[in-house]
Amino acid sequence: MVLTPPEALFESDLPSLEKIGNGKVRDLYKIDNGHMLIVTSDRLSAFDVVLPDPIPGKGRVLTSISNFWFAKTRHIIPNHIADLPLGEVLPDPAERNQVEGRAMVVEKLKALPIEAVVRGYLIGSGWKDYQATGAVCDIRLAAGLQIADRLPEPIYTPATKADIGDHDENISYEETVELLGEDIASQARETALALYRFAAEYALERGIIIADTKFEFGLDEKNRMVLIDEALTPDSSRFWPADSYRPGISPPSFDKQFVRDYLETLDWDKTAPGPSMPEDIIRRSSEKYAEALNRLTTD
Repeated sequence: MVLTPPEALFESDLPSLEKIGNGKVRDLYKIDNGHMLIVTSDRLSAFDVVLPDPIPGKGRVLTSISNFWFAKTRHIIPNHIADLPLGEVLPDPAERNQVEGRAMVVEKLKALPIEAVVRGYLIGSGWKDYQATGAVCDIRLAAGLQIADRLPEPIYTPATKADIGDHDENISYEETVELLGEDIASQARETALALYRFAAEYALERGIIIADTKFEFGLDEKNRMVLIDEALTPDSSRFWPADSYRPGISPPSFDKQFVRDYLETLDWDKTAPGPSMPEDIIRRSSEKYAEALNRLTTD
């Protein structure tokens, strides 16, 4: 069993606030009727299973990257970050120190029941769907594509949100219309594509290919769409180093695909409980997250 490093946070504990939920990676707390505190732990989820070993520093990296993109994409869509200092929410220094750098004070919004997935390259479940049907989420693609091929244009391939232990399922755009109505479904698609195109161009200039990503949106009290949860992180995206990319192979990555690749070598059925990881896999994963942050945010 791998010991949890002292600097890693598997689960937060903030007695002064009411905990209202635990996601695969995030802990949610109620501040008041209009605000929540989201704490990004160092938990890692792979194949929709939370693994027993945290990745030291991962939560701070994800929070820093999300905040970076929230600020960069305000011209496309507003986000859920609230103008409320963490010190006011957590006046106790011990509680505040526990989550400093990994906590976001956000507005409480009505989350849409889908993940808005955009793919610029053919990889992951999209590649598997293409091999089986020649299409991804009912979007027909050209014949003869290879794994990791760049698509002529990014495609929108939404998915349902899975509970912990369940698997997300790709759905068609038409199914999102049934769930959300034409107006909201169309907004989600066009906003997700605009966010991806903007971020992919920015990241490529810094040596990172964003192969695909998923966004989550919410609605405010006036039914306006808002970007929520996380944005364009190594957990919600596939980040590839541009200098070693070539189609036909699954590229090395800055994201948790590194851990997925390791897990694929094990005799594990991808159901809970997840297996423990060797110390070198944990360390190298932590380094990959940190490198992604440095590349994106250092001019």
